[in-house]
Amino acid sequence: MKPVTRIHSRTAVLADENIDTDRIIPARFLTTTSREGLGKLCFNDWRYLPDGADNPDFPLNRPEAAGCAIVVAGRNFGCGSSREHAPWALLDFGLQAVLCSEIADIFRNNALKNGLLAIVVDPAEHRWLLDHPGVELAIDVAGQFVELPDGGRIKFQLEPFARHCLLEGVDQLGFLLQRADAITQYEHQHEEKAA
Repeated sequence: MKPVTRIHSRTAVLADENIDTDRIIPARFLTTTSREGLGKLCFNDWRYLPDGADNPDFPLNRPEAAGCAIVVAGRNFGCGSSREHAPWALLDFGLQAVLCSEIADIFRNNALKNGLLAIVVDPAEHRWLLDHPGVELAIDVAGQFVELPDGGRIKFQLEPFARHCLLEGVDQLGFLLQRADAITQYEHQHEEKAA
């Protein structure tokens, strides 16, 4: 996992509410444990027409969405069943952050654990972002704010451990492995006391 410190991008908007994890990555594609290649399956049933051609009505297929790393989604993004494949697919698709007024807790936790920023903003800020697709934003993870083009800031909260892991570019296992020597030392000290 790469460190996530600052993201600068235009926004793309997926205004639909209640975009669930099955819409993000359909269940029939959950047969892999590899993250690679899931981007081409991301939003599969919405993104492609039945003949496999790009759906021109899908917002992320439009030319103005090309290259956007930040998506502003409708309320209750990531609801539905828990699947780590959903943030994997979004990351492999090229997205680095999702901003919304309401993000499903399990999805948000999975996203943050995998290096995808899932940011909850207040409803008024969310409405403004939905109404201004293509706006340039800069997200500062250390400072926990989104910088607007006029210099204004939208504050957001991250759980401290998730923030630390994002900034360091480690997942939970990586965090523990960084402390392997201290863990081994602790185990030896307690083995001696038990003996």
